[in-house]
Amino acid sequence: MMIQKLRLKRGWSQQQLAEFSGLSVRTIQRIEAGQPPSLETLKSLAAVFEVELDSLKPFTETSEMSSTPMTSATPATSSSAGSAPAAGMLPPGASTPTPAQQDPAARAEQEAFEHVTRLRKFYLHVIRYLIVVSGLAVINLLTSPHHLWVLWVMLGWGIGLASHGARVFVGRGFLGPEWERSQVEKRLGRPL
Repeated sequence: MMIQKLRLKRGWSQQQLAEFSGLSVRTIQRIEAGQPPSLETLKSLAAVFEVELDSLKPFTETSEMSSTPMTSATPATSSSAGSAPAAGMLPPGASTPTPAQQDPAARAEQEAFEHVTRLRKFYLHVIRYLIVVSGLAVINLLTSPHHLWVLWVMLGWGIGLASHGARVFVGRGFLGPEWERSQVEKRLGRPL
């Protein structure tokens, strides 16, 4: 999320960031989707954003660095090799918490980015629908104006578009785990 946040602050598209950094657009998309970047990719992005390399490292590495007195090379080496965090950092059997688990503000920010991404995809879907249906309507009216087959296309695709809109605007809360919990709390008259 840090890369996406920095990119949006500068008003750049993924394509522009890819051009400025010398990376592919697909690499930028993967990083923004949560895949860990390589050290070379991080160096390139740090140079483009004019920030320190440590500020772009994943949250788990920075939390390991802040909780143990190590050199900055040790955590990056251990996490890139896929090994577990240093002994004594987490209770036995516990996994490394994600940023969203540790900080409610980070979780809210991540949810906001995800919502905006879903909203953008929905608006692109609407634009494609309008362009294609308009084109098909013109073709239909020019070739067979007495039989309006374009209405079937509009109806079928429109149902899919309405479903997409419901997922974006109503959200996953409708009849989901949050709704279920609120109904149980309402029934009990107290929070769980």
